[in-house]
Amino acid sequence: MFQFLLKRIGYVIVTLLIIITATFFLMEALPGDPISSRARKMPAQVQENMRKRYGLDQPVQVRYWKYLKGIAFEFDLGMSIQYPGQTANKIIKERLPYSARLGIQTILVGVTVGILLGIIAALNRGKLVDRLIVFFAILFIALPSFVFAILIQRTFAGQLHWFPIVGWPTGANKWFGGWKYTILPTISGCFGYIATYSRYVKTSMLDTLNQDYVLTARSKGLSEKAVTLKHVLRNSFIPIVTFLPVTVAGAIGGSLVIERIFSIPGLGQYFNTSIRAQDYTMIMGLTIFFTAIYLVSLILVDIGYVLVDPRIRITGGKR
Repeated sequence: MFQFLLKRIGYVIVTLLIIITATFFLMEALPGDPISSRARKMPAQVQENMRKRYGLDQPVQVRYWKYLKGIAFEFDLGMSIQYPGQTANKIIKERLPYSARLGIQTILVGVTVGILLGIIAALNRGKLVDRLIVFFAILFIALPSFVFAILIQRTFAGQLHWFPIVGWPTGANKWFGGWKYTILPTISGCFGYIATYSRYVKTSMLDTLNQDYVLTARSKGLSEKAVTLKHVLRNSFIPIVTFLPVTVAGAIGGSLVIERIFSIPGLGQYFNTSIRAQDYTMIMGLTIFFTAIYLVSLILVDIGYVLVDPRIRITGGKR
């Protein structure tokens, strides 16, 4: 286990280095810079002083190595250009709870409902309930999340006035406060997860139901309930575990669309704003943060394989 984790950590470091390098030089290739867009009406000398303050007057290779050094030795993601006086570390620390809380709620609702519907569809293959689940799954995938968000926002907030339309209460606890403000965003964001996981679970269960060991269990006289619980469900979850890293990383990192529609001050909204403002530091910091979450999730998934199916070894292969 120790060798496995050490090897994976090495992969994470190398991957992060590649992502940092690619993102840094891709942004350098873009026309213009954040100072020109923010201070175009200021005197040339003021713009030059601002470039010196953020190190933009230095050669690209110098800024690249300084940035790598800051991350490697101090975990310093740099000073935000769009938000003077604030570092990327501080902004991520302050805004992460909003995105993480909304993401966790969305995952719990979406994945749980999706798995249950997938199980129901697989056990009732060809029946009306199966067709209805497949129909709505296709509908949820086909329609963008912002369509559901706008419809839900207009219906339950604008017309029925059951929930707030947008925003987050000032002074509310980031992790536990303001529940009524998170209900509509959570519902809006979970449709995609429901559709995706219901289809994956159904497909995986149907494949497992046709395996030889399931047929053998039935021939021994086991009830359908026992066969499903002991042999089908556990093995059907192995492919599902594969998709969890993308789900977790995307949800915790924040939804650009949902957070913007409901004016939730999370990382997704900051990422969107930083891209439009060409805030290099925030773009780099958030990209590194999202990538790190995804890579750590991959390690947890490899460990999850062993927990779901003991036949899989950490060192590779099956017994």
